[in-house]
Amino acid sequence: MMYYYHYPYPLYPQQPAYPGYHYHYPITRQYPPVDVNVFTKSIKSYRLLLSQGSILLNRLDDKDFDVKLMTAAQQGNQAEVDRLMKTIGLKVPVKTTFTPTGVNFELKTQPDPSSQMTCCTLTVNLKWGN
Repeated sequence: MMYYYHYPYPLYPQQPAYPGYHYHYPITRQYPPVDVNVFTKSIKSYRLLLSQGSILLNRLDDKDFDVKLMTAAQQGNQAEVDRLMKTIGLKVPVKTTFTPTGVNFELKTQPDPSSQMTCCTLTVNLKWGN
């Protein structure tokens, strides 16, 4: 005995399962060639920041310096904090902000003469209280 299964074919084309959704083929885009010069300069500048950050951390490892820095900060004496930071002799500017629980050191590269913008910033956040 033979069984016959009739597969119904529609007379008209069926509507898509998700109306309004049509597959669009990807548009090929032409991108300009990449220029790594700015990125390379940023990497070089950031290496300088890392070395300066290392000098900063080595100086902060001195307990006598830490007492002076924390005492000035506790008294809210920003001028003395800035003076102490200048004695470290960093080649990049450092901005120091502090709270009762911590201190932030923000080291920035010197502005590029062609763009007048700094490319990189290294921020060191350290906790010094509860």
